[in-house]
Amino acid sequence: MFAAQLHPSPDIFQFRAHPEVWLLVAGLAAAYVYAIRVIGPRAVPAGESVVSRRQVGCFVAGLGLLWAVSDWPVHDLAEQYLYSVHMVQHMVLSYFMPPLMLMAIPRWLARLLVGDGKTHRVMRWLTTPVVAGVAFNAWLMVTHIPTIVNLSSTNGVLHYSLHAVLVGTSLMMWMPLCGPLPEFHRGPGGQMIYLFAMSVVPTVPAGWLTFAEKAVYKIYDHPIRAFGMSVTDDQQAAGVIMKIGGSVFLWVLITRLFFKRFMAGSTAESQRFRRVQDVVPLGQDLTYGHVESVFAATEPAKEGQIA
Repeated sequence: MFAAQLHPSPDIFQFRAHPEVWLLVAGLAAAYVYAIRVIGPRAVPAGESVVSRRQVGCFVAGLGLLWAVSDWPVHDLAEQYLYSVHMVQHMVLSYFMPPLMLMAIPRWLARLLVGDGKTHRVMRWLTTPVVAGVAFNAWLMVTHIPTIVNLSSTNGVLHYSLHAVLVGTSLMMWMPLCGPLPEFHRGPGGQMIYLFAMSVVPTVPAGWLTFAEKAVYKIYDHPIRAFGMSVTDDQQAAGVIMKIGGSVFLWVLITRLFFKRFMAGSTAESQRFRRVQDVVPLGQDLTYGHVESVFAATEPAKEGQIA
């Protein structure tokens, strides 16, 4: 993830150690374990759970994705041989790993990190849809500038910085949608509009890569071809991956939000109808007594909730 070679090796699949990646993964794992084993029991009131199984599962999945795309062989293929693999790496670091990491953070830990003062106000401003969306998409475009891509493949510090900012802006982008702090979230309607906006911008570099007739990134235009892919085929594959990995994934989330928001009422009505069917014997007329028994078995709607 961090180090870079000056020239690709003819032995494409030769093992290369990346101790900086191992150190990062081990450090994140140690910090999470320390937080939930040492800090959590002191910060959480007695009787309350420090962390849920779902949160631990999200952390393991997120950390596993980070490790998989940052270590050998994905890292080496991505930075020296195939831009399509580089695109897979970026998709994971921006669309899949960040929301998992956010969902892995317990609320008490987020409160300790953010607080309720100036840091909280700054974070809330940074995670507003306009600021977070513009920052994420602007950096997304920067990471596709040919000069930047070519330099980052031979400059370890630049490469690390690009990925660090990519993950940071991705975390900002996902906070209005998920994470431990509900005041940062938007309602279902706002989330759908936000996700739609996020799905539009990636189509620009995706289309550019798909229809380019010559090598866009000179660093990948060399005689050593992994899996026999030409440089143009590699670029076209990268464009397709960006389109599918980004836009389609976001549209799946939009569809899920739509059904969750607008089908919830019809589901509740179906449940009430089934309760009436359970109370009224088959072949008998509905009576006032039947209606009373159904209402007695139905919980009253909470304040602010549509019954």
